[in-house]
Amino acid sequence: MTNSSAARRRPGWWYPFIFVGAFGVVLIVNLFFMASAIRTFSGISTENAYEKGLNFNERAEQVRAQERLGWTVKAEVQPSREGRPHSADIIVSVTGKDGRPVTGLQVTAAFVRPTVAGHDSASSFVEQGEGRYKAAVSLDLGGQWDMSVTAKRGDDAYWIAQRVYLP
Repeated sequence: MTNSSAARRRPGWWYPFIFVGAFGVVLIVNLFFMASAIRTFSGISTENAYEKGLNFNERAEQVRAQERLGWTVKAEVQPSREGRPHSADIIVSVTGKDGRPVTGLQVTAAFVRPTVAGHDSASSFVEQGEGRYKAAVSLDLGGQWDMSVTAKRGDDAYWIAQRVYLP
């Protein structure tokens, strides 16, 4: 009787192994996801965040000075007529508080590809008269670009950012 009762197991003896196995699978999956997250994301969402934070007051003063200027700056993207791929004519119009064109500005633009690093570009604009400035831009890739336009005259500066699309 001792041999037969020792050899016989109770029904459901394997239930604890199901729980241990399920928790083991969850633990392995969580460790995999943690390792993937650590390897693929550095945690940096803003380059030089500390320095940018220190310069916050300076940037806020620039925004207030820009508002005091009262300029209205508009950027318009027109497809290039030359038929070159990924090119366009960008026309920037600047008017003052009184609605009159602002002339004699030095206008530049920086183009940053939001999804692919290493294709950034910059352009200078040529004054066309009546507060209009034009640049013929040809970029490496078609699609969406982040364009930052700066218009300066002496100590006065105005900055706008706009997302543009080049075919």
